[in-house]
Amino acid sequence: MIVYDLRCAKGHVFEGWFPDSMAFDKQVKRKHLACPACGSTKVDKAMMAPNIASPKKKSRAATETPTAPTVPDAAADTAAPPVALDRAKRETAKYVKFLKTMREHVEKNCDYVGEKFADEARKIHYGETDKRNIYGEASPDETRALKDEGVEFGAIPWIKRSDS
Repeated sequence: MIVYDLRCAKGHVFEGWFPDSMAFDKQVKRKHLACPACGSTKVDKAMMAPNIASPKKKSRAATETPTAPTVPDAAADTAAPPVALDRAKRETAKYVKFLKTMREHVEKNCDYVGEKFADEARKIHYGETDKRNIYGEASPDETRALKDEGVEFGAIPWIKRSDS
């Protein structure tokens, strides 16, 4: 999942969540993206800084729910077309549901290895232990080292369970 900061032709900035960069390109080309504030379909990627959690933030980030894209209330901006707002709300709900489903799938089908993720991923990669699906936490330095070594892994935006 990729999160882009998007900007409409009127300068409104909002988030968009996409399975990959090609999905963004297709939606822009087909004018399926609309600004939740004004409804404009002239949308492009805005400049954004990467969000990398430091080791201090890691434990807090594991318990927090990522901020989902927000959609302004239709009453707050009378120029906002209700159709665009409804579509933005439906799309946001769809992505949040997808991320919750992904979390459930990972928890059900993978072994949790906590902060030992990088070590366990290496052991599996180099054949020192049996192949198995794992998940856990890794610092930015650890993820860079894993990438440099050619260890395959992915980062998932972790949505807090609604029952906790």
